[in-house]
Amino acid sequence: MRSADAPKAPPSRDPPPGVSTVLVALQARSPVKALAWGLPAAVLLLVLPYAIDPYKSILLAYGLVMAIAALGFNLLLGYTGLLSFGHSAYFGVGAYAVAFMVKYLHVQSMELFVLAAILSSFVVSALFGFVCVRYTRIFFSILTLALSQVLWSLAFKFYGVTGGTDGLRVPTPRLLGISASPDQDKIVFLAHAYYYYVLALFIACVLVMWIIVNSPFGKALQAIRDNETRAEFVGVQIRRYRLVAFLVSGVFTGIAGALWVPLNGLTTPEILYWPFSGEIVFMSVLGGFRTFSGPIVGAIVFNYLKTSAVGFTVYWQALLGGILVFLVLALPVGIVGAVAQIIPLVKKRLSR
Repeated sequence: MRSADAPKAPPSRDPPPGVSTVLVALQARSPVKALAWGLPAAVLLLVLPYAIDPYKSILLAYGLVMAIAALGFNLLLGYTGLLSFGHSAYFGVGAYAVAFMVKYLHVQSMELFVLAAILSSFVVSALFGFVCVRYTRIFFSILTLALSQVLWSLAFKFYGVTGGTDGLRVPTPRLLGISASPDQDKIVFLAHAYYYYVLALFIACVLVMWIIVNSPFGKALQAIRDNETRAEFVGVQIRRYRLVAFLVSGVFTGIAGALWVPLNGLTTPEILYWPFSGEIVFMSVLGGFRTFSGPIVGAIVFNYLKTSAVGFTVYWQALLGGILVFLVLALPVGIVGAVAQIIPLVKKRLSR
């Protein structure tokens, strides 16, 4: 018989029956800190189109689109420890899915474009991921690069289907079933109606990715990144987790490709070429790939830097490369990582 003075067993940390471990994990991590910077940023993005000219609003829309792609890419690099040089493939698949629907099916609905991009990028990511996740480090990187160049070669050679270097044009889409008025300036449409459409999907993608990386699945990916042997020892199925991360990463990048096409009005094999993958890598590194918001900041900053360099000199590649090299050397942890290191120092100095 148990004594009355015997110590009580500590309460179980297991979730109640029927309660998802994901919900328990998210409840244990208060989103207050995320809301502290997320809400002001969202409000700023909402009001900016009324404070800046339409051209800059369109540039910001480009930045938000690339931020979605960088978020997807960083799930592999920052959270799983896999460096991919082939993310232009999934971006291009999403873009060409839209262009094919316009040319061959005469579809104009943006919602169907996004759905087609999700499905097509999922299929391609599943095929590529099944092969790539068997390898790590430089072997993984080179394999993703090689597979992406297969798609670039197909888009380049099959002129009758893809338009080759001439590309495929994509007109102004319908948003939520509403078409732009015939007399409306396309610049105004892209700077306001389409900008807010991109912003809504961007916020949705950020929320989904935040849930993923803070869930038990996201923590398992970080365990794989930090020590694959120990993660496997405690029961994490390495290859399966990597494949799921690969799929999610590819789908996010495909969504970005679908949103990019109406902004650009044209899709060409150039977005499937390996330098475009390099740009996505630079965005994550520039912002800070070990932080959640780093790829977002890096994508927006990179987009503005590239546009400014193109308008400044015909040797914009050299100028942009020099700026990026300087930023990476001066801020090895990225823009967001450097700010995160500086803030405690400033608070400490102000408290004296």
